[in-house]
Amino acid sequence: MECKLVTEQSELEMGLSVRMEVFVQEQGVSPDEEVDGYDVSPSACRHFLVTDEGRPAAAARWKTFEPGIAKLQRIAVRLPYRGRSIGRLIVSAMEEDAAKLGYESAILDAQCSAEAFYQKLGYATISAEPFYDAGILHVRMSKNLR
Repeated sequence: MECKLVTEQSELEMGLSVRMEVFVQEQGVSPDEEVDGYDVSPSACRHFLVTDEGRPAAAARWKTFEPGIAKLQRIAVRLPYRGRSIGRLIVSAMEEDAAKLGYESAILDAQCSAEAFYQKLGYATISAEPFYDAGILHVRMSKNLR
């Protein structure tokens, strides 16, 4: 497995294909809600891709939420690759990238079904109540990167 920062349009397109498979096809999210202005180019934000012998396995991105706070988003692992620590791999890579760039903490909006996974990675739930995003219940979580 290789996890890398996306630098090429072809890599971005592979990551978008993962997200479309996971969020749109599996979970029923509208394509218009899934893809936004941060997906127009590899430099629009910090996109990451995990590949397995050249095949896309997982994708995610992060962007600035507030000064010093990175927001991890669109974390998606294709079904055949789940349960193999690939989610942990891509989240860790984004955290390390953000920390190297001087970010002190990270936040993410986790689907409630994934809350325990992120807790195992050191995230704490900070939202008082679950909320809907794209028709799916989420909680906001935070982690110190220092």
